[in-house]
Amino acid sequence: MKYAFYVLGILILTLGISFTILSDLGTSPFDALLVGLSKNVGLTVGSWEIILAFILIGCNALLKRQRPEVLGLVTAFITGIGIDMWLFLLNNVVSPELWFGKMVCFGIGLVVIGLGTATYLHTNFAPIPVDRLTLIIQELTRTNVFFSRTLIYLVFLILALIFKGPIGIGTVLTVCLGGIILNYFMPVTGKVIDHVLTHSSTSPHYDKEKNH
Repeated sequence: MKYAFYVLGILILTLGISFTILSDLGTSPFDALLVGLSKNVGLTVGSWEIILAFILIGCNALLKRQRPEVLGLVTAFITGIGIDMWLFLLNNVVSPELWFGKMVCFGIGLVVIGLGTATYLHTNFAPIPVDRLTLIIQELTRTNVFFSRTLIYLVFLILALIFKGPIGIGTVLTVCLGGIILNYFMPVTGKVIDHVLTHSSTSPHYDKEKNH
């Protein structure tokens, strides 16, 4: 059941990312960097997700002074495939032209990203390297997810500008609200997932005792 939440969280996350990309209002700084690299260098957005994961895993290992978390590549690989899959499926379905439609599309994406990230992070199984970096900075600075997430967003914003990624009002909103939304969903999804996992682990034991 734990791994089901892990996969579900990533699918929700990548769906949200795709909505923000298709909104054409700007994406998160990290996703803007991925799109910028895809348009100006080549390869798909998902491919760059995997490539940057290699780099971030090395950075995380240095900060934590421990062996690289190779499992993070598994998550990055699934995430990369998920982004490319959703973009392919939604490209001709989600194409808002009016300002209001673009804002709704982006807003949905931003909330869905927070929900998906909180869901899969709570399983504590191979987080995406950039999300692991968020938790590492939170631990090192002894602050909350909002601060660490915002700090990381600012760094990737600079890189996205260099590679001419889709920077816009959506990017600003992500930097300002992304950490807050994630910080809100973390305890909420934690309670739900813990309840489901606890119930699923105790039910077989209860049924066995009932049969006796």
